[in-house]
Amino acid sequence: MLPTDVLNTLRALSLNERPLITPLPDKNPGSKGAFEIGQKVQGTIQAQVSPGVFKVRVLEQTLHMQLPADFRSGDVVELQVMSLQPRLTFSLSASSNPLSTPEQLSSTSRLLSSLSQQMPEKAAIHVAQSEPLLATASGLPNTTELADKLHDSLSKSGLFYEAHQAQWIAGARSTAQLLQEPQNQLADTAKTALGNLNPAGSHAAAQSENGASSIPGPLQPLVQQQLNALETRQVLWQGPVWANQQMDWEIHEETPRQSAPGYEETGGQWATQIRLDLPHLGEVAAMLRFNSHGLSITLDASGEQTRALFGAASSQLTAALSERGIAVSSTLVVTHGKP
Repeated sequence: MLPTDVLNTLRALSLNERPLITPLPDKNPGSKGAFEIGQKVQGTIQAQVSPGVFKVRVLEQTLHMQLPADFRSGDVVELQVMSLQPRLTFSLSASSNPLSTPEQLSSTSRLLSSLSQQMPEKAAIHVAQSEPLLATASGLPNTTELADKLHDSLSKSGLFYEAHQAQWIAGARSTAQLLQEPQNQLADTAKTALGNLNPAGSHAAAQSENGASSIPGPLQPLVQQQLNALETRQVLWQGPVWANQQMDWEIHEETPRQSAPGYEETGGQWATQIRLDLPHLGEVAAMLRFNSHGLSITLDASGEQTRALFGAASSQLTAALSERGIAVSSTLVVTHGKP
C-alpha cells in the first residue's frame, strides 16, 4: 500500500471529488484558531504572489495558498475545513472560476486511488525489445558495453520520467534523451488525453465519468510500477543480456533491520543483486551493498566447485574495483546463501 498520508489525500480526492488546499505554513502564523473541522467558509483571491501561490482573504485573515494557476484576483472560492493538524487543510468545493472545477480533478484522483489499492509488487521492468543487450558473447562479454546497455535499459524504462523532466528543465538532460522514454512514444495519445482535461466544451462531463481517460491505457501499468517503486523502494529488471542468457537484476533500499551494522550511522544503504543461470557455473548471484563505508560484495554459488572458483578470483575482483576508485569494505563467498 502507499504511505498513509498519500492514501488519505487520494481517498479524500476520490470520495469527496474535491481538491485539497493547504495554506503555506510559514505564511499563516496563528491562523488555525479561527477555524473548526467541517466549517464551510468563503475566500476571495486578492493577488497572485508567485506562480501557483495566491493571497486569499478568509474570515478576516489573509492566507497564502497554493492553488491552480487558472485563478485570478477577485475570484471567490468556497472552502471547507478538512483538518487543523498537522496543517490547516481546506477542500475546494466550488469557485467562480470555471477552469478549476472539482469534476476535472476527480477523475484523475479516482484513477490514482484505484491504482493505490492494488497490492504493491516489485516494479518489474522488462526489456521492450526481443534482442539481447549484447549482440554476441563469444568468449568474455564486454563488461563496459553491458554496463552501459543495462544503464540505458533502466534509464529509458519511463520509471524515472518525472525526475528526468526535472533534469531536462535544468539543462542536464537533452530533449532527444527525454523523447526516448515510453511517455513520449505515445505522444499523440497523450496529447489527446491532455486535450480531454480541458474543461471547456462538452467533453468535461464525459471525462468525469471515466477516470482512466486522464492517463493513456498503455501507460497505466507503468504508472502502477512507479507507485509500487515509491512504496516498496524496489525495482526488478528482467531480460536477455546476450543470446540465450536471461538475467534478473534487482535494486532496492534496505531497511535498518535488513542492513548490516552501521546503517543508522550512514543514513541509508542501497543494494543491488544480479542472478544468472550460467551453462558451466550453474545458478549464481552477486549482491552489492553500497554505503559511505564502501562496497560490500556477496557472491552466491550453487555448488562447492563454483564457490572455490569465486573464492580464488575474489582478490582479483577487489583489486580491479580498487583500481577504478571503488573502495571494497568486505567480500563474502557463500553457497545457497550459507557461508
